[in-house]
Amino acid sequence: MTQSSIESTPARLGAISLRGVGILFGEGSAAVEAVRGIDLHVEPGEFVSILGPSGCGKSTIIGAIAGYTPVSSGQVLVDDQPIHSPGPDRGVVFQQHTLFPWKTVRENVEFGLKMRRVQRVERRRIALEILEQVGLADFSNHYPAQLSGGMQQRVSLARVLVNRPRVLLMDEPFCALDAQTRLGMQQMLLELWREFHMTVIFVSHDVDEVLFLSDRVLVSSPRPGRIHATLSVDLPRPRDSLVLTSPEFMRLKRHAMELIGAIPEKPTARAN
Repeated sequence: MTQSSIESTPARLGAISLRGVGILFGEGSAAVEAVRGIDLHVEPGEFVSILGPSGCGKSTIIGAIAGYTPVSSGQVLVDDQPIHSPGPDRGVVFQQHTLFPWKTVRENVEFGLKMRRVQRVERRRIALEILEQVGLADFSNHYPAQLSGGMQQRVSLARVLVNRPRVLLMDEPFCALDAQTRLGMQQMLLELWREFHMTVIFVSHDVDEVLFLSDRVLVSSPRPGRIHATLSVDLPRPRDSLVLTSPEFMRLKRHAMELIGAIPEKPTARAN
């Protein structure tokens, strides 16, 4: 696998479709309806964010696309194939890193390649290339506990990217970071997204963050989560931090806040 092959994830792969997706946790009268009637299509290479309050089912949708969370009704498809289990075509970055504390940074990034039986010399070379791209080549022999929170999340991202996923699923990955580190991670993510041509689904409750990153923002209602509104983000790309204070950004932010304010406070009754 060469450097060019790492960067050549086909741009026309990674289409995501949710068709009438509903998800229940538990059974009978104790069942909790997490999401209801989600219809969604994401084009290959598109960057789409889901914005909503805690408990609205954002992470549940991520879990369904990843294949971790079974749907109770409807269907989830990636490139027209039904999703029933996790797969290397879909990488997930969580709120907290899931690195192996007993492995070095390089060993953590190599792990997926090792599971795919890539030879040691080759997987080491590929891992170091990815670490260079996320700015951590000098820390390849460190352990996760020796890194800052932002660096740990960069390792988590590198560990996903080394498998060249068609789809990158991100569940509030930067929420625990300070403002400066968070902005740096957002800018790095946009650079990697352009380079790797992935489809990205990004979950957040931060309006500025989703507007800065996304092509499109989906506003979710309280549980049971439904797509309440869709906002197209027509800011030019590539984007840098200056866009955050532009009149166009402020206009979009006002619109987003209006959409959030129009969400009904109480969820609709569950259909029998």
